[in-house]
Order: sequence, then C-alpha cells, then structure tokens
Amino acid sequence: MTKLISALGQFAKAVAATMMALMFLTFVLQIVIRYSARLDWLPAQFPILDPTRYGWTLEFCLFLWVWLIFWGNAFVVRDRDHVIFDILYNAVSPTTRRWFVIIAGVAISVGLVLSIEPTWAKFHILRLKKTATLTAVFGDGIRMRDIYSIYIFFLVAVALRYAWAAYRAVRYGVAEPDTDADGASLK
Repeated sequence: MTKLISALGQFAKAVAATMMALMFLTFVLQIVIRYSARLDWLPAQFPILDPTRYGWTLEFCLFLWVWLIFWGNAFVVRDRDHVIFDILYNAVSPTTRRWFVIIAGVAISVGLVLSIEPTWAKFHILRLKKTATLTAVFGDGIRMRDIYSIYIFFLVAVALRYAWAAYRAVRYGVAEPDTDADGASLK
C-alpha cells in the first residue's frame, strides 16, 4: 500500500512539474512574441511569429495556474509545509490536541463535502461557455467548466485528507509537537 501511495505522490508531483514547465515555456513564448512583434519584417519572413496567432497564451497560462494551485494543494503540498498557528495547540494536553484534530478534521471534511453539490451546480452553466481563445488552439472541446473542474478534485482530496487525519487521531492519537504523524522529528 505504501508503494502505491508513493507512486501516486510521485505522479502528482510529475503532473505539477509538467504544468509548471508548460506555464514557463508558454510565458517564454509570450516574451518572444511580444518583442518580435515590434519588428514588422519578422512575421513576413516567418509567419509562425505572427503575433495575432498567440492570443491564447495568456489564457493558457491562467488555465495552468488555476490547475497548478488546486492540484498542488490537493495532492502535492504536505500538511507540514503549510504555515500554521499552533500556539494554542501546543499549549494544551495531548488529549485536548486529539480532540482539536478530530473536531477540525470532521468539520473541514463535512464542510468541503457539503460544498461539492452547490459548486457543481454553479459549474453546470459553465459547460455551455467556451474559452475566449483556447478553442483556437485546442478546438471546441475545452469549456470553462473543464478549466475549473480541478476545484472539485481539490474539494474531494482535501476532505479525504482531513477525514484521514481525524480517523488517525481517533485510532492512534496525535503526534507530539515537532514530530510528524509517524513520530519522526521535524527539527
């Protein structure tokens, strides 16, 4: 099971790295086109550098940014990588900490799961809307709903992570401050 989880984690990191690389390459393309657009003779010599063909790059970068943020926070960023305010958490007894984790985990999980249906209902109208410029490159298949659909994966993944944290707190208790869930020191 740990090999499967590790493989899925590596896959999630590879997807995030690919999105970041694509975003960087598209950004570099934007810069090249922006500065070559000042040279009127260049598109005549090299039609591929015609600046009117690259309106899609901005929307593609925004698409990748949205996906990168929600994908990364759902599948790549670890809990210990987040900024936390744990003064109160560290000041209370392990039993109270355990209840903090259980209550917070259940509340966050329930809140996120309950928000899936209203979110999807709002996405329903987005199935009709096309993107402004991505259809020129990727065809008619990409709709606005597809761009924002990563948010549903984010809601499910984060709800499961907090539900798992609550389950582990019920079953095994909580780790001491400055250690991870397996008891290894974070210092």
